[in-house]
Amino acid sequence: MFNISKYKTYTKGLLASIAVAIVASIITHFISFSTATVAIILGMIVGNYFYSTFHSDESEYKSGVKWAEKDLLMFAIALMGINLNFTMLANLGFKTILIIVLGMAFTIFMGLLLGKLFKLNPKLSLMIGIGNGVCGSSAIAATSGIAKVKSADVGVSIALVNLMGTIGIFLAPALAHLIGFSNIQAGVFTGNTLQAVGQAVAAGFSISAESGHYATVVKMGRVLLLVPLVLILIYIAKRESLKNADEVTGTAKVGVPSFILWFVGFSVVASLGWLPKELEAVIGSVSHYITLIAMSAIGLMIHFGTIVKTAGTAFKVSSLLFALQLIFSALLISLL
Repeated sequence: MFNISKYKTYTKGLLASIAVAIVASIITHFISFSTATVAIILGMIVGNYFYSTFHSDESEYKSGVKWAEKDLLMFAIALMGINLNFTMLANLGFKTILIIVLGMAFTIFMGLLLGKLFKLNPKLSLMIGIGNGVCGSSAIAATSGIAKVKSADVGVSIALVNLMGTIGIFLAPALAHLIGFSNIQAGVFTGNTLQAVGQAVAAGFSISAESGHYATVVKMGRVLLLVPLVLILIYIAKRESLKNADEVTGTAKVGVPSFILWFVGFSVVASLGWLPKELEAVIGSVSHYITLIAMSAIGLMIHFGTIVKTAGTAFKVSSLLFALQLIFSALLISLL
C-alpha cells in the first residue's frame, strides 16, 4: 500500500536538491562546463557549509537527499534509455564500430590498471574508466549502482571525467590537425574520445561541418554500448556474488535491477519508433532534469574530507587515462 507519510519525510531534502539543481543550471549559462559537475560541486559546498543540516542523523533533510541520490537517480536512468536508438548503428561501418568497441575496452581496462598502479580505490578507477570510455556522467550514473560505488566516488569520477572532456573540446581538434587527419578522421577521433555528447559535437563542429556530423554519429555509437556494458557488469556482479556466497547455503541473490529493465525497454521503444519524436524529447528532458537533481543530492552528501583523500590520485589517473585514450584512438584511426 502506498505510504504517503513516508514520502512526506523526503520533502525538505528533495526541495534542497532541486534548489541546488536550479542554481547549477543558472550558473552553467555563464560558464562552459557540465551542469552535472557544477551541481555536484555546488552541492558539496552547500552540504559542507551546512554540514549538520544534511549529515546529522537527526536531520530532517537527510532522508530526502538520500532518496534523491539513489531512488530518484534510478528513475532518471530508466528514462535515459529513450535516448538510445540502435538504428543509428546502421550509419556506422564495420571499421568505425571496431574503433569504438576497442577504444571503449582499452579505456576501461587502462582505467583499472592505472588505478591499481596508483593504489586508487578499484571502484573509483572503474567509474573513471567507464566515464571516459563510454559517455561521461550518464555512464557513471547508470553503472554505479550495479558496481555498488559510494556516492563520494561517483561525485569525484563525474567531476574529473567532465573536466577531461572540457579540456578535450580544445585539445582533440588541435591534435587532429597536428596529426594531419582528414575531416572524417577528425570527426571519428573527437567522437571516439570526448566524454559527453555535447563535448564531442562541439569539438567536431569546431573543425568542420563534416567532422561535426561524424563526431555526433560516432559519439552516439559509444552511448549505445552502454546497454551491453550494463549487462556485462550485472553478469560480473552475479559471478562475484556466487563466488562469495555463504558456504552453507551456497546461494546468492543478484538479479537484474528493475530500472535497468526499464532502461533497456525504453531503448527498444526508441529504436522501434513506437513513440512520437516529440514525446521522446519530453521523456529525454525529464530524465536530464531528474538526473541533475540526483547529482545535486550526491554533492550534498559528500564530505570534503573524503574528497581530499582521493582527489589528487584520482586526478593523476584520470589525466593519464585521457592521454592514453587519445593516443590509442589516434593509432586505431591511422591503422584501420
